Amino acid sequence: MDQFDIIVVGGGSAGSAAAGRLAQTGKYKVCLIEAGGRNDNFLVKTPGFMPFLPKSANYRFDTVPQKGLGGRVGYQPRGKGLGGSSAINAMIYIRGNRWDYDRWAELGCAGWAYDDVLPFFKRAEHNTRGADDFHGGDGPLFVSDQTSVNPTSTAFVSSAEALQLRRNEDFNAERQEGFGIYQVTQKDGERWSAARAYVEPLREKENLRIITGTLVEKLVIENGRVTGVAIRRGKKRQILTARGGVILSAGAFNSPQILMLSGIGPAAHLRDHGIDVRVDKPAVGRDLQDHIDYVSSWQTESKVPIGDSLAGTVRMIRAMIEHRRKRTGIMTTPYAEAGGFWRVMPDAPIPDVQWHFVPAMLEDHGREKVKGHGFSLHACVLRPESRGTVTLASSDAGAPPRIDPNFLDDERDIAVLRAGVRLSHRIAEASPLADYAPQDRYPVDLGDDAALDDLIRSRADTVYHPVGTCRMGNDDQSVVDPTLKARGVEGLWIADASIMPRLVSGNTNAPSIMIGERCSDFVQADV
Repeated sequence: MDQFDIIVVGGGSAGSAAAGRLAQTGKYKVCLIEAGGRNDNFLVKTPGFMPFLPKSANYRFDTVPQKGLGGRVGYQPRGKGLGGSSAINAMIYIRGNRWDYDRWAELGCAGWAYDDVLPFFKRAEHNTRGADDFHGGDGPLFVSDQTSVNPTSTAFVSSAEALQLRRNEDFNAERQEGFGIYQVTQKDGERWSAARAYVEPLREKENLRIITGTLVEKLVIENGRVTGVAIRRGKKRQILTARGGVILSAGAFNSPQILMLSGIGPAAHLRDHGIDVRVDKPAVGRDLQDHIDYVSSWQTESKVPIGDSLAGTVRMIRAMIEHRRKRTGIMTTPYAEAGGFWRVMPDAPIPDVQWHFVPAMLEDHGREKVKGHGFSLHACVLRPESRGTVTLASSDAGAPPRIDPNFLDDERDIAVLRAGVRLSHRIAEASPLADYAPQDRYPVDLGDDAALDDLIRSRADTVYHPVGTCRMGNDDQSVVDPTLKARGVEGLWIADASIMPRLVSGNTNAPSIMIGERCSDFVQADV
């Protein structure tokens, strides 16, 4: 019961895809280990309950104080449990831009250009619009149009169009640029996480063992090869062995943490924590990139947007009943219903800012309640120049890592964000969105760079897309090679957003699933 062909550490987006595909072949005895629970309850499955998900489904990490944010501590929610962040996110299905992947290939990641990865996106996808040159129609990951879009979300798209910002019906087709309503990872009005797509359908297969509520303390390394993992469940410790190898899919924060706890990482840092150095690999935990995001917010007298009022509460209660009965109505909302991609800097080769429109007032990642009705508009820097780190705060695997995104350290990032926020206000001031008479909750002189920068630094934070801490490349310093094999040890692959050499221009859930799909093929070719 403690010996397997392949052990997958982490049941998130990439880990679920890799484990599911390998188990599906029937050729391997696969063990999937997840620190959290099953995430199989109505709160997780109901999209509209996203702000009220249980703490057990979210690591709720904090950053170290951020100099670029005025010394504030940032919030870093990460999914805990099967499905990982795909079980708690806004379900937006975005792949990034063709340019991103072609850039990966130029940086030495052979086989990762757009034409190389597109077949894996299509293989994963079951788009309810049907298959075409850019989309799959029979994959395990359901991608659907929204069925109950708030009128203010459609007004946002029309306002952008009124400013000659083109409408885009499909951000994942030939052209990313434009504004529109997002497609979401939902099936029949329910959240369709990576675990529901890849793992749950195989739960009864004899060759797949799913272990939840279990902490991986470190990789077991013998004679330069990863032969298993050391796990802890409650007070019980155990070694699980893997004949073929281990796939590390614990995410951009926990994957480098587990590597360092196993003796793979910057030698001096490991010694500081009393850890024996197995592989001196300075790149582990470096190159952290994340989408820094500013949320503009407006209040309306209109109660059309979602909000906290007597009328809003009555509407939501009715919506909950409707969803429980029919899986329809406003409880299918992903909240970030609409958005877009546009170039705000003249030298940008492709869109450099992404917007997420929320038909509700948002404060502190939704953790602070706001009375009344209104809407919010996120603007995020798609390809930040700032780089951060993930390091150990403790040699205890149960302790959170030390996360330092180093937000807005590079002045180029705040220049892009400043232009993005200005365009947010132009859209809000254009009809038909302006017809709701929105009142700016954080008024500022948009023509005053210094005042706008101060406001941005006082309120900006992540939009939840950390990557890069186990960088892929063809150089000896990279953590994994282009087949996702770890450098310096045998029998180890890494498959999650941590391997991205550069942050993609968009949400990272779909790319993470694609990475898991690719990893399953790499493992099958080698084991």
